[in-house]
Amino acid sequence: MQLNPQLVDLPVYQPGRPLEEVARELGLPLDDLIKLASNENPLGPSPKAIKAMQQGASQTHLYPDGNAFYLRNRLAKKLEVEPNNLIFGNGSNEIIEFVAHALLGAETNIVVSQYCFAIYPIVAHLAGADCISVPARNHGHDLTAMLEAITPDTRIVFVANPNNPTGTLASKNEVMNLMENLPDQVLFVLDEAYLEFLDDPVNMLPFINTKPNLLLMRTFSKIYGLAGLRVGYGIGHPAFISVLEKVRQPFNLNAMAQAAALAALDDDIHLHQTRETNKAGLKYFESEFEKLGIEFVPSHANFILARVGDGQQTFLDLQKCGIITRPMGGYQLPEWIRITVGTAEQNERCLNALIDLR
Repeated sequence: MQLNPQLVDLPVYQPGRPLEEVARELGLPLDDLIKLASNENPLGPSPKAIKAMQQGASQTHLYPDGNAFYLRNRLAKKLEVEPNNLIFGNGSNEIIEFVAHALLGAETNIVVSQYCFAIYPIVAHLAGADCISVPARNHGHDLTAMLEAITPDTRIVFVANPNNPTGTLASKNEVMNLMENLPDQVLFVLDEAYLEFLDDPVNMLPFINTKPNLLLMRTFSKIYGLAGLRVGYGIGHPAFISVLEKVRQPFNLNAMAQAAALAALDDDIHLHQTRETNKAGLKYFESEFEKLGIEFVPSHANFILARVGDGQQTFLDLQKCGIITRPMGGYQLPEWIRITVGTAEQNERCLNALIDLR
């Protein structure tokens, strides 16, 4: 077979390791393991979402609603947008693939920041496009430099705000300056997967109908605790959303996922508890790291980046203690690990293990 040439050097995305896999490999009891690797919700899914899935289980022999009518309309009402402003994906990753299919090809490029989410360049290279990576500023986006890096062949600028894996946050003025000065032919993809953890997020929703080259991405995987169901969505101008619908596969959002997401939208208690748990956890890690002299990047998300010396070895040593974190060598940060904020008990266990390894 003659494979596409861009597959030769294409890296494979390495997700956080599953609990079951680590338990098998190290011979550890599954119940003794904690996973602080993939920015998942330590409180689990919304109880309302669980109930909705249980109620819908008997109907899984039927194909799902291909247009996600009820979820689409409920979410549109909550966001105060129109249903045709929304497109749903099998996680936000699929939304990234949609825009790549729509805009990228040979002799095109994307602009990203150093330490950007790994999927952006992977999807670009898969489409035959180049990737322009702009040096980070204090581990975060230098949006002015990214604007200057745009070429006539640039089709997409990706910005995650807050950023994964660094947790950094670009200011409203910086985001607005980029949007207002972006060439009309360049799509601005603002990845807002961690938006709900912010006290005062930049609200870009008012611009989606006046800026056809703006696309917001959000997810139910993080604060809503539905990572295992893969529900992401894009918010944009109806004309561009209609283009993305042409590349969306039918039934890409399964029935169980739709039911759970719809129910989770109304669970304000779970949302509040998650936000408060995360705030307390971030404060705990930052305070303890300062006492211990461990360098960290102040985070606006539900994880924290810590400089531990040899990130890969620390990751392996923590695994032996039953704690799964995320080494950052693949993000050009070999001395760092990323720790998802867990429950108070999980955070304390992780910190004590780090202390023991020093």
